[in-house]
Amino acid sequence: MLILQTFPVIHRLSIKKDATAPRPFEASPRPSLGRGLSLRISLPNALIIGLVAWLSLIPVWLDAQTLKSQANPEWDKLVDAAKKEGKVVVSIPASAEMRKQLEETFKKRFGIEIELFTARGSAAVRRMADEFKAGVRHFDVHIGGSSSAVSGMLDEGILDALEPWLVLPEVKDPKQWWGGHMWVDNAKKFIYAFQAYLTESIWYNTELAKPGEFRSYDDFLNPKWKGKIGFLDPRSPGAGDSHWSFMWDVKGEAYLKKFVAQELLLGRDQRVLAESLAKGRVAVMMGLTYYSFGPFIKAGLPVKPLPALKEGTYGTAGSGNLAIIKNPAHPNATKVFVNWLLSREGQEIVSRALGQATRRLDVDTKWLREGGVIAAKDQMSLQEFLKIENQSEEKLDKVREPASKVAQALLN
Repeated sequence: MLILQTFPVIHRLSIKKDATAPRPFEASPRPSLGRGLSLRISLPNALIIGLVAWLSLIPVWLDAQTLKSQANPEWDKLVDAAKKEGKVVVSIPASAEMRKQLEETFKKRFGIEIELFTARGSAAVRRMADEFKAGVRHFDVHIGGSSSAVSGMLDEGILDALEPWLVLPEVKDPKQWWGGHMWVDNAKKFIYAFQAYLTESIWYNTELAKPGEFRSYDDFLNPKWKGKIGFLDPRSPGAGDSHWSFMWDVKGEAYLKKFVAQELLLGRDQRVLAESLAKGRVAVMMGLTYYSFGPFIKAGLPVKPLPALKEGTYGTAGSGNLAIIKNPAHPNATKVFVNWLLSREGQEIVSRALGQATRRLDVDTKWLREGGVIAAKDQMSLQEFLKIENQSEEKLDKVREPASKVAQALLN
């Protein structure tokens, strides 16, 4: 009936039952074009013809609907303006994989150049702050850890409020994000946390240690491990500082004094530290996460994350904190990049490149468990996460600042 309603001409055809008419698929003489032409067609054939014609229009209709649903003149205008600016300049974590993915994907998607600056967080924010004070507007966006962003950027007053830069509905809608929109700063305006996870930031060399030898932080005090423990220097903002502060919080200063007596291998170059573990210079490394070890894992070197200790671990956004420099040099390109970064595609790419867990609900993060990372959205409630996170401005003041003073006293 639908076909007949769609193509009413079909059922108005003169259909005659004629013993002399050719059966379906049999050759028939060419019909006369003169007056009195009588078109003979069987009902099954009519239905088939109508169905084919109707189905042939479906892709066209669907394409039109898809284009209509995706049409966004304001976004297209923004992208055009961004192309005229030529590029966006972004400071990112020292991850070769993230650099590669952003360079390959963003330009291909929008035709906009992306200039990336990779450095340890504290060094990157120091440069951006110095340039800003000197009146230089080169950087647009910073992605990295919370501690350096708060101390080196927020406190210096060089950040712009972020929400006005969000334009895509899928990015602005808090329902797309586990926990809604989450912020590092107390004002909930300047540093956006797009990741949330628990991480096993203790890794071991499988040829020098066994996971069963470390069930508690107390096990690291065993004389066997003297000179065999590496640590990302906690005297500088970053994951080492975050891990140290967790140990200070759960074990206390007296424990840390004994821990330091184990003759730690300290460093600030994450790749050098990761290589030290992979090549057996130390048996255990603390303060580094998956993206530091990624190249060595792919090369088949003997490094693995240590299972959770009985004291547990802390919650973090890792390197997944986003900030926009006030009065960026490339405002339109900045807006395009920020919205793409926080889109489903952007978060999928960044999460896989860093080995860290996005808060977007439409991006799969369960695969991260293989690298010792558990997405908060896959494991716990928001309230549970907020109790153990140690990267917000509030926790930086209450936990990480006093722990940092202990690190300065014990390690200098």
